[in-house]
Amino acid sequence: MVGLIGAFYLLREHWNHVAGTWPYLLLLACPLMHLFHGHGGHGRHAIHHSRPGQD
Repeated sequence: MVGLIGAFYLLREHWNHVAGTWPYLLLLACPLMHLFHGHGGHGRHAIHHSRPGQD
């Protein structure tokens, strides 16, 4: 909670400096989302392949 209050006052005092970094943070967020996002959401988990002769 103390960290949240400290971040609020730091952002309030230095908002002009922080606002200039938003485009860079957005560009940095894109590759980070690709790296850390789960890679199983492409529908592969719903397809069950079975070998012939197995039920």
